This record gives sequence, C-alpha cells and structure tokens, in this order.
Amino acid sequence: MKNKVLLTAAVTGAGDTTGISDLVPVTPKEIADSAIESAKAGATVAHIHARDPKTGGVSHDMDHYREIVDRIRESEVDVVINITAGGGGDFIPSLDTPAAGGNGTFIQTPEERHKPVGELLPEMCTLDCGSVNFGDTIYMSPTEWLRDHARLIQKSGVKPELECFDTGHLRFAKQLIDEGLIDGDPMFQFCLGIPWGAEADAETIMYFKNRLPENGHWSAFGIGRMQLPIAMQTAMLGGNIRVGLEDNLYISRGVPASNEQLVDKAVEMLHSNGIEVMTPQEARVYYELRNPHGGVL
Repeated sequence: MKNKVLLTAAVTGAGDTTGISDLVPVTPKEIADSAIESAKAGATVAHIHARDPKTGGVSHDMDHYREIVDRIRESEVDVVINITAGGGGDFIPSLDTPAAGGNGTFIQTPEERHKPVGELLPEMCTLDCGSVNFGDTIYMSPTEWLRDHARLIQKSGVKPELECFDTGHLRFAKQLIDEGLIDGDPMFQFCLGIPWGAEADAETIMYFKNRLPENGHWSAFGIGRMQLPIAMQTAMLGGNIRVGLEDNLYISRGVPASNEQLVDKAVEMLHSNGIEVMTPQEARVYYELRNPHGGVL
C-alpha cells in the first residue's frame, strides 16, 4: 500500500487554543462531531483528547472520554480511534518550591495516563517516548514510567503510536522494542516544530526516517504554518500524515480553519500528487490494529 497513506485528524489537543479560535471543539459532543466530520472529509484516524466543557482546558475525566468514544462508535461513520495516553505530564518549575513544582504542575502515574485507553480500548493510542522542554513547561515521561506504560498498552492489545519529539526519543522507542515491550511492526510519529523539540524541516524528517528499524512504519506532523508543508514532504517520502486543530488553527494566513477543512486540504494535496488515503478498514488490516468490536483483524 505504498501509494496510500494513513491520514490522522488531531481534532482538539490539550493546548490553550480555545481563546484563539472558536472552531476548536470543546464539549464531548463537539469533539465527537468534529472527529466524525473529519472522517467524512477523508481522515483515516481521529486522535482524541478530552476537554473540560466549562473551562475549555484539558480534561482527564473518564466520563468525557467515554462520551466522546461512544458518540463516535455509535455514528454511522467509520474511523480509527486513537486516544492520547500522554496526559498528566506537565511539570512547571518554581523557584520557591523547585522539587515540588509550581502552579499548574500536574503529574499522573502511568496507570492514570493509561486509564482511558485501558477502559475504552481504541484501536490506537499515543505513547510519548521521553521528557521534553515544552515551551516553559517540562513534559515528564521518565524511562521506567515509560516501560510500565508500554507494558500496560501491550496488555490491552491497543497499538501504540511511538511519539518522538526529539532524537533521543527515537533511541528510547527502539529500546522499548528491543526489550519486547512493543508488539508487531512498530508505528512511530515524529512530532516536529514544538518548542523546544526537533525542528520542522526535511533534514529532521530524514534524520528520523534513516534511523527507523527495518519493520518500522512512520508518520510526521508539523505545527502552525508548517503543518501542511510537513504533511506534503512526509507523504512524498512514504510516511503517514497528521493535520488538525491540535497542531494548527489556520487554513491560510489569518483565516481560521475547521478540522474538516484541514482534512479536505490534505486530501486534495495528496490526490494532486497521486497519493490516496487509506480507509479505516484498510488501516486496521495493514497495521494489524485491534478490531473495534474485539480482537485483532
């Protein structure tokens, strides 16, 4: 299926974006509806975060995740569900209490981060493969926690998408594979352009790509204005792509986008270069994802 790519719509994320664009979905219904509309526009996968309907901020509430997933599954539109497993990793240093962290610090254990995945059993989930300076926040994923988390995902039968925000993350992802903690052909995602991780450019894509294991599948995304350029470069190099309001709020300079508009644009861009988008069912078979109704296809 080298002429086909898996297209992910990352529909909302956890960033403070709702005050910038009112098109960012917030409530469980809005998030589910946006995932469904993105699938209708051609997305193979919907990447899901939950938000607090009252504040618009990140939510770790199982009821919010359950409502989003139930609404998607009960719709007549097929889409692969990919739930974030990267919640609860924010450490904000404080000069007054540096060991304890400052206001806004929120750390979850591997078991807590895994709970939405373990209970709802989507086909896929993300696994952030290391700590990183994320703007002024430190995103924390210590190595032993990642091993524990990988074991939980492995036991669930959900396919992890190994997210690499910097080059050392790829090294540790391969270590997880060597230790037998990742089943089947691994799926990697290169997360590019986030301050202060790996650069969003072709050289960085090639650096990552050239260091993948032989049986590794890969995807990449860029943020902001680099979203569509990185998507096109990635597809031309044989990788899968991701677009959506988690990573970019605009369809063109100063023009706010909806998720389905970004998916439409990506599909049009792929088609103009002779590249097709995988259907959800094709992706389940090709990547050996779990059947949404139980078991592995």
